[in-house]
Amino acid sequence: MNKSLIYALDFDGVICDSAVETAITGWKAATHMWPDMVGTIPTEAHIEQFRSLRPQLETGYEAIVLMRLLQQGESVANIKANMGQFIDHLGEDVALLKTLFGQTRDQWIEHARDEWIIMNPLFEGISDKLQQLQGQPWYIVTTKQERFVKQILAANQVSMPDDIYGLDRKMSKTEVLQELVLKHADAKLCFIEDRLPTLLTIADNKSLSSVELQLVDWGYNTEQDRNQAKESGFQVISLPEFLA
Repeated sequence: MNKSLIYALDFDGVICDSAVETAITGWKAATHMWPDMVGTIPTEAHIEQFRSLRPQLETGYEAIVLMRLLQQGESVANIKANMGQFIDHLGEDVALLKTLFGQTRDQWIEHARDEWIIMNPLFEGISDKLQQLQGQPWYIVTTKQERFVKQILAANQVSMPDDIYGLDRKMSKTEVLQELVLKHADAKLCFIEDRLPTLLTIADNKSLSSVELQLVDWGYNTEQDRNQAKESGFQVISLPEFLA
C-alpha cells in the first residue's frame, strides 16, 4: 500500500519571493546600528546586489550585515568569499540583531502593511497549490518568525497549514523533521527547500533517511548548488513540476 504524501515546505524561496523586502528590512534595521546610515535608503543597485547574495543568507537577520557591507562599498564577490567570517564576527550580537530585524518588520507592517505585503509576493501559482493541500496535513518549516508567515498567507487568502515551525521555536530544521517523522510514521514526508546546505545537513542524519528531499530551482540558490544537488542524489524540481 502506498503511503500518503505529506509536504513540509520552506517559506522564503519556496513559497514567497521575499528578497526585496528582506533587503529593505535589513537596511532599515542597519540604520539603528550605524548612525551614518540614518536617513538613507538603499538604491536599486543595492537591492540587486543583495538579490545576488540572497543564496548566501541562512536567516533574515543576516541581511542587516549584508546591507551594511554593501552600503560601505564591499563587493558582492568579496562578501560571498568571506560570508562566514562576516557573520562569525557578530558574536553575541546575534540575539540583538534577530530582535532588531523582527521589530523593524513589525514597525513596517504597523505603518504600511499593504506596502509590506506587496514586497512579499508568492511565487506564481503557489497560492493555488497551497489551497489544493487543504484537507491533508502539511507544514511550513522556516527560519522566518512565524507571525510574518501568517501575515503573508492571510493576505493571500491561503488557509493556514497544520503548523508553522519558525524561528520562534528555536528548533533546527533537522529537529523539526525528526518530530514530523515521528508524528506521521505511517506517511511519506517530503521536505522542499531552496538551500542546498540545509538539505546536506538533513541528509547526514540517519533518522531522516525516509524523508524525500527536494531542491527547488526557482528559489535562492545557484546553478552550482543545483548541479551539486543532483550529484548528491537530491531531486531538483521546477515550479511547474511542483504545481502539477
